[in-house]
Amino acid sequence: MGRTSGDGRDREREDVLRFQRRLGLPGIIDVHTHFMPDQVLRKVWAYFDSAGPLTGLEWPITYRHDEDERLALLRSFGVLRFTSMLYPHKPGMAAWLNGWAAGFAAEVPDCLHTATFFPEEDVETYVREAVGAGARVFKSHLQVGAYDPNDPLLEPVWGLLAEAGVPVVMHCGSGPAPGAYTGPGPVSRVLSRHPRLRLIVAHMGMPEYADFLDLADAYPEVRLDTTMAFTDFTEDFTPFPAGELGRLADLEDRILLGTDFPNIPYPYVHQLHALERLGLGDDWLRAVCHGNADALFR
Repeated sequence: MGRTSGDGRDREREDVLRFQRRLGLPGIIDVHTHFMPDQVLRKVWAYFDSAGPLTGLEWPITYRHDEDERLALLRSFGVLRFTSMLYPHKPGMAAWLNGWAAGFAAEVPDCLHTATFFPEEDVETYVREAVGAGARVFKSHLQVGAYDPNDPLLEPVWGLLAEAGVPVVMHCGSGPAPGAYTGPGPVSRVLSRHPRLRLIVAHMGMPEYADFLDLADAYPEVRLDTTMAFTDFTEDFTPFPAGELGRLADLEDRILLGTDFPNIPYPYVHQLHALERLGLGDDWLRAVCHGNADALFR
């Protein structure tokens, strides 16, 4: 499962590079890719193998390869910068993940140094240490972590990240399965207290697309990533509302390419083609696939 022949991979690589050449891009920047300790990633894969969040829906992992091969694939696709999105599901895990991610970023300079957190007593300490060590982006997963972003333990974290200008990619939408603290309500309360927080809403906030676009309208530092949105896979169960397409054009400078590589049930290039067929124009594609992330992380 998830294997493609050498010829098929060559065709895909050429398709990705052709997309970039047509737009005149030096490469693409993907703000939502997953690299994590091997034992953790294999548990994530096992979760998808069991059709975890989408009971009964097959979710094959297209890029079920070892770490070196996954890195080589991203680079062969012309991905200039990417992330190591990782997240804890219980206390006592985040600091360890941050240590691994710092080492990974040191060894893989084209990966943006990524960190994470969980509401626990020492969270402010290890988040401050991660920022001081050069973390460029944080990951927050309200669905998997099952925590309220308004937990008092996290209040100094939001303030610290807002002050430092370090973005946080947050899975806060209720797709593919709702959690106790997903949806626009909890995160909107965080933003009301920390309006300068550089929040990147993962998956375009699916399925509450319009509500999260409203948050981007209300808060200039809110951005959205495209992860899995607009693809055939996602459109089958939670389609993006056609009436909101114009808002994507209006927010051209705050939408960032994300893919969920390697944990996607289709080829990488399909995410790019899904964005292209929205018909929002080449300037929009250039901004989303490179310019916006380049400006944010420059």
